[in-house]
Amino acid sequence: MRNRTLLDRRRELRSAKPSLSISRNYTRREFTPRPNDLTPISRDQLPGTLDRFMAGLTERYARRVFQRIRATSRDRAVGGQGERRLAALVFARSFGMSIHPEGTPCLFNWDGTALNAATEAYVILHEVAHFALAPPARLGLIDFGLGPGPDTIDRDAAESAVVVSPIEREQDEAAASLLGILWEASLGQPALASFIDQNWLEGLDRSASAHFTTVLAGLRDRGLFSSRPALAASIAPMGGSAPPHWFGWPLPPPHR
Repeated sequence: MRNRTLLDRRRELRSAKPSLSISRNYTRREFTPRPNDLTPISRDQLPGTLDRFMAGLTERYARRVFQRIRATSRDRAVGGQGERRLAALVFARSFGMSIHPEGTPCLFNWDGTALNAATEAYVILHEVAHFALAPPARLGLIDFGLGPGPDTIDRDAAESAVVVSPIEREQDEAAASLLGILWEASLGQPALASFIDQNWLEGLDRSASAHFTTVLAGLRDRGLFSSRPALAASIAPMGGSAPPHWFGWPLPPPHR
């Protein structure tokens, strides 16, 4: 099943050991996922694969959203990594998320009070998605009561804080995955890379397109997605001169 594939992917992210090695010019502890283990797709195959996914989308709004994702880069390691991370942190603060200062030792991605900033932009946006999806009762829990995140060190404490059933965790992970990808696309970040890495193309000839449409509809029904444009803050780094821009996925209402 498609949902199980997504949950297995998150389990792999959480069970993999954090690496202290430096890669992609990072100078911090980082988790490096194995991209798209289940469905390797070459560059030559990708356009046709994306065409097949698009052909399976019957809802007009789902096709529009996928076109927005497809228009982004599939290469996360190319250019602007620092700027993307700064933009993601600004985005997180716009939700009212507290963020630990740079250099703060963090045992969890989210410790119930503040976000670990020492990670990549797409991970930050994924955690913001969990924050947006979580009911107030889970906001004060380690890793939102879902189990250890990809950068969590004290895994036993995170596991002991779990308060959701396996099916609830599965549903939350699917929704957070897609919501984070939508925000990457909105911010001009490589959403297609995350779309591929997080296995949204798995089950391409069976249920991938239908699953995408279902999860997207759930986000829209919860007020986390809208096809109407909304004014967003500039994604330029501090001191940048880029003006505000418009995009189609406004921020959800605050929890508090």
